This record gives sequence, C-alpha cells and structure tokens, in this order.
Amino acid sequence: MTSKEDKHKDLNLSEEGLTEVLDFTITLGVMLLAVGMIGVAGYPMLENMQERGHLENIEQSFSVLKPNMNKVVYGKAPSQSVELKMHGGMVSVTGTSYMNVSVQTWNESTSSIEVLSVERQLRMVENKFEDTSIGYENTGAWAKYPQGSSIAISKPDFAYSENTFLIPMVTIAGSKGISGSGLIRVISDGGQLSVARLENVSHVNITMASDYYDGWEKFLNESMEMQIVDVDTANNTFVASRDYNPNIDVVITISPMSVTVE
Repeated sequence: MTSKEDKHKDLNLSEEGLTEVLDFTITLGVMLLAVGMIGVAGYPMLENMQERGHLENIEQSFSVLKPNMNKVVYGKAPSQSVELKMHGGMVSVTGTSYMNVSVQTWNESTSSIEVLSVERQLRMVENKFEDTSIGYENTGAWAKYPQGSSIAISKPDFAYSENTFLIPMVTIAGSKGISGSGLIRVISDGGQLSVARLENVSHVNITMASDYYDGWEKFLNESMEMQIVDVDTANNTFVASRDYNPNIDVVITISPMSVTVE
C-alpha cells in the first residue's frame, strides 16, 4: 500500500509541475504577444500623436504671429519680431499669390460707370511640416492639410460695415528660409502704408491666386457674402463677386512688408 501511495503522490506532483510549466508558457506567450502588438501598433500611434501635437503647436504659433505682423501692416508698429519653435520641416518667405480687386463705380462728372482695379502680388510666410502647410498670408493665418483642403485658422482682416468694404493687401518681400528644429525668429519690417478709397461702388470683383485658395473662397463666401463665380483648380485661382445696392465705398489698404527668417 505504501508503494502504491508513493506512486500516486509522484504522479500528482508531476501533473502539478506540468501544469505550472504550461501556465508559465501561456503567460509568457501572452506577454510576448502583447509586447509585439505594442511594437507594431502602439509606436506608430504614439508617433502620430506626437506629430499631431507638433502640428497644433505650429498652428497656435501662427495664430500668435498673425496679430503681431498685422501691427506692422496697419502702421501700429514699425517692426515686429516673433519667436517660433520648429519641430522639423521648413519656415520660409515664399509663394506667388496675388489679388486683383476690380470695382464698378459711378462717375458723376461723366454720368457713366467706370471700372477701376487694384492688383498686387502678396506672397506669404509659410511653415511646411510633414504633409501640412501653415501660412500667414494677407492678414490671415491658413492651414492646408494632406487631403488637399485648406481653412482659415485665424481669419483675415476683411470687413464690411456701414456700407464700407475694407480690403487689405499685404505685399511681402523676402526669400530666406530655415529648416530643422529649434527656435527661430520671424522679423517683419513695415513700409509706407497707402490707402485707396473708391466711392459709389455698385459691384466688386475679387480675383485671387493662392495655395490656400479654397480657404479664401469659403471665407469670402461665408463672411463677406460674396458669390464664387469661377474656380481654376489647376492654377489655384478663383473669382468672387457681389453687387451692392445702395452703392458702397471700398477702402483698399496696401501694406508693403519685408520679412526675414533667422
């Protein structure tokens, strides 16, 4: 009886030992699988969250850049220096954007309608990060995402009130750019501000070319109640138009600015 009991005891111990080994093996396998899943899915997710955080910081920095540069635009300060933090990519003065404002005015001396126009090349300060572009252009801050659409992250200073339409034109000179990471400065120096006032305007036509043209379209349509009458997606150009009855005054401010990135 003692010999049989010892055998049963040894068998039970063996089964318990085997169970412990299997449990350890299964636990180890689950742990290795979890680590593998974190490596495959978790790291790209973490990297994407980090890039999104960098992008939000860039957007916020351009929302701060805009009012500071606009102080120079309106002659409230002769120059401004704004510090930006780069997370990679490139910040530069770039672009070939332009705007043409054409109006129909009533000439009382000739009792006829005249067409007057003002056109300027604008250009912009832009930060390109990954597949996204953030830019300051003509008093506004804009973002263009990988999907191709652009929006105003801080609206430009167009205004319509009491039968007066204010249209800014900010012409930016400069070409220097910086790439990499770290702190940089965007320095803007103002020029001679000029103002054109057009009276008895019955019709306004704005033609604009910009990398952020669809954001400009939405802004002029929704905020200025202008109709988009033509779009050339191949050349990033559109035409916005509106009739005014009674007639209005159009005030166009032309602000030259020299911008250095260092």
